[in-house]
Amino acid sequence: MAMASLARRKVYLLTRNLSNSPADSLRFSLSLARFSRGFASAGSDENDVVVIGGGPGGYVAAIKAAQLGLKTTCIEKRGTLGGTCLNVGCIPSKALLHSSHMYHEAKHSFPSHGVKFSSVEVDLPAMMAQKDKAVGNLTKGIEGLFKKNKVNYVKGYGKLISPMEVSVDTLDGENAVVKGKHIIIATGSDVKSLPGVTIDEKKIVSSTGALALKEIPKKLVVIGAGYIGLEMGSVWGRLGSEVTVVEFAPEIVPTMDGEIRKQFQRSLEKQKMKFMLKTKVVGVDPSGDGVKLTLEPAEGGEKTTLEADIVLVSAGRTPFTAGLGLEKIGVETDKAGRILVNERFATNVPSVYAIGDVIPGPMLAHKAEEDGVACVEFIAGKHGHVDYDKVPGVVYTHPEVASVGKTEEQVKKEGVSYRVGKFPFLANSRAKAIDDAEGIVKVIADKDSDKILGVHIMAPNAGELIHEAVLAINYDAASEDIARVCHAHPTMSEALKEAAMATYDKPIHI
Repeated sequence: MAMASLARRKVYLLTRNLSNSPADSLRFSLSLARFSRGFASAGSDENDVVVIGGGPGGYVAAIKAAQLGLKTTCIEKRGTLGGTCLNVGCIPSKALLHSSHMYHEAKHSFPSHGVKFSSVEVDLPAMMAQKDKAVGNLTKGIEGLFKKNKVNYVKGYGKLISPMEVSVDTLDGENAVVKGKHIIIATGSDVKSLPGVTIDEKKIVSSTGALALKEIPKKLVVIGAGYIGLEMGSVWGRLGSEVTVVEFAPEIVPTMDGEIRKQFQRSLEKQKMKFMLKTKVVGVDPSGDGVKLTLEPAEGGEKTTLEADIVLVSAGRTPFTAGLGLEKIGVETDKAGRILVNERFATNVPSVYAIGDVIPGPMLAHKAEEDGVACVEFIAGKHGHVDYDKVPGVVYTHPEVASVGKTEEQVKKEGVSYRVGKFPFLANSRAKAIDDAEGIVKVIADKDSDKILGVHIMAPNAGELIHEAVLAINYDAASEDIARVCHAHPTMSEALKEAAMATYDKPIHI
C-alpha cells in the first residue's frame, strides 16, 4: 500500500465512530499527533540497518544490506574506510612483503637466473610511497562502492544510546543521532598490550608503527611469533635487519599443524630469523639510544637482556568494544570482552547484532566479511551461514603457509581414524623450473570415508593454492575427488593433486 494511502486509511480508522464532543475531539487530536510522530520516525530519518565500523566486516555488511534493498548507514571513526585491515594491516603489510621480497630476490636470486646488476639498493621512501598509494586507491574504491550502492557514510565515533539509536561525534566536531531498526556492531579489534610495555610507535611499535618506520633498524626484536609478527619480521629481515622473535609459547604459530610448523620455522631460520621460544619479556627499557629488554624463561629462571633498535609488540589482538555503550543498553560480553551472539549474529538485545573480531571466532578479515554478509541476509529474512571450521588461514611470508580444516593434532585428539598424504614441492616440475621448490602439501582425510578433514600447504603462493582445498572441504569432498581432477601441467597446484593421490592411494611423481 502506498504511504499516502496508508496514512489516509489510519486517519479514517481514528475518526470513525467519533462523536463531536470536546473529549472525543481531544482524544482524536492526541491520537493523530502520536500517529504523526510515529510515521515521521519511520521516514527518511530512520534506517533499516546501521553499521558501526567500516572495516572488512562493516563495509561489506553495509554494501550487502543496500544490495538487498535495505536503507543503510555506515559509521566509521577513522575517516577512511577499510578498517585496520586496509589502512594499517593486511593491505599495507602485503605491499611491503611484496616489495621487500622483490628486493631480496634481486639481491640473492636474480644472478642464478642470469639477471645481473652492478648494485641493488633499497629506496625506503619509495617503497613506503607505493604502499600508501595502494592503500589510498583501495579506500577511495570502497567509498565509490558506497556511492554506487547508495550506502550513507557518516565519519565519526558512534556509540549506542538505545537499541535503535547511535550517537555519533562526527569528525567535523558535530553530533548526530542515527536511527536504525537493526544495528550491527563491526568495530574490529585493537593491538593487545603487554604489562609494563608502553607502545610509543617510535622505538616500541605495534604493527601500525612497523609499517611506517623511517629507517631500516639494525636490530629488530619481535614479541610474539604469530602471523603478524612473522610477516613484519620477514619484511624488515629481507631489508637487512637482524630479527629476533621472542615467544612465550614453546612453538611458533601454535594453531598451525605441527609438522608444517617445524618445516616453516626451519625455513625462517634459513632466512636468518632467530627464535627465542618459551621466553617471557619481563621488562622493556627505552631510555637509551635503543631498547633494552629483560627476559626470563617462561617457567621462571635466570634473567637475561637483549638489545634492539626497534621492538615490535605483536602479542595478538583484542576486541574493540570500549566506549560503544554496550553496558548502557545491556549487551552481554564474555571475559575476553567479545560480544556474545547466537547463530544469527544477534545479541541478547533485540535489534542489535555483532560481527567480525568483536565476536568469538577467528580474527580474520575474510571471516568478518562472511559474517557481515550472513548477518545482513538474516536481517533481510534470508538464510546466512559461516562455518568457522572451514575458514582458511594464511601466513604471507615466503614461502607462505596456508591451511583449512583440522590439523593432525586436532584429528588425533578427537579420536578420528585418518590417513595422511604428503607431496614435496621438490618433486613438482613447475617449482623446480622456477627454482622455488621449498615446501610441502599435506592432506588429512577420514580413513573410512576418505572425506577431507584438513589441508596444509607451505609453498610460494600457498594462499592462492589453498582455495581448491577450501572448496573441496566445503562440499565434503574426498581426497580421491581432488586426485581425479585434471590439473594443468606444469603448475604448482599439481602438488595438491599428488598429495591427494598419496592420501587415498599412491602419488605418481615420487
